[in-house]
Amino acid sequence: MSVDAVMHTEFPAGYVIFFGIDGKVVMTPQSFEHSSTIKSMQIDSLSLGRHAKTASDVCLDFPADENSAPDFAILREDAQRQGKRYSFEDVLLIAEVVSVSSARRDYDDCTAKYGRYGIPVYVVVDPYAAEVVVHTQPTGSGYIAAHTHKYGSGKLPIELADGRTYTLDLDELPRPEADAR
Repeated sequence: MSVDAVMHTEFPAGYVIFFGIDGKVVMTPQSFEHSSTIKSMQIDSLSLGRHAKTASDVCLDFPADENSAPDFAILREDAQRQGKRYSFEDVLLIAEVVSVSSARRDYDDCTAKYGRYGIPVYVVVDPYAAEVVVHTQPTGSGYIAAHTHKYGSGKLPIELADGRTYTLDLDELPRPEADAR
């Protein structure tokens, strides 16, 4: 898609548009729950320090042109940009927030991809099921361990590969309103 075509295209309201290096245009729906959940994870990351390296919807370089812009990521403290981006090798935790249209991708495709690239912790946050799935012990095809935690069950400490602990407050994660499903 040319720049001129993009500039003259009306995209639907409520979507975030990403333009990939390979010329692909990716549209992903945004909901209040999605945005609020990411904000909640960002607030919880303050326990790692005000200047902890975290990112939301920021493209990270992966091999084989499989770049990703995860909903939330925690990077190593000593991570350095390579050009304009950080590498997947700098990532300690990735979290994806499930949207109605992204469930298969978040639960299946991303689990396989992030495990394949050795992301130490992959978290699926599902406002619609009111649960968080924490994947650890990456393998070439996914993760060995997956533990499910229900919303409203207190604080969830997640050990990071660098020895720090990220604590996700499951009591504070937003739930969808009945008409938002």
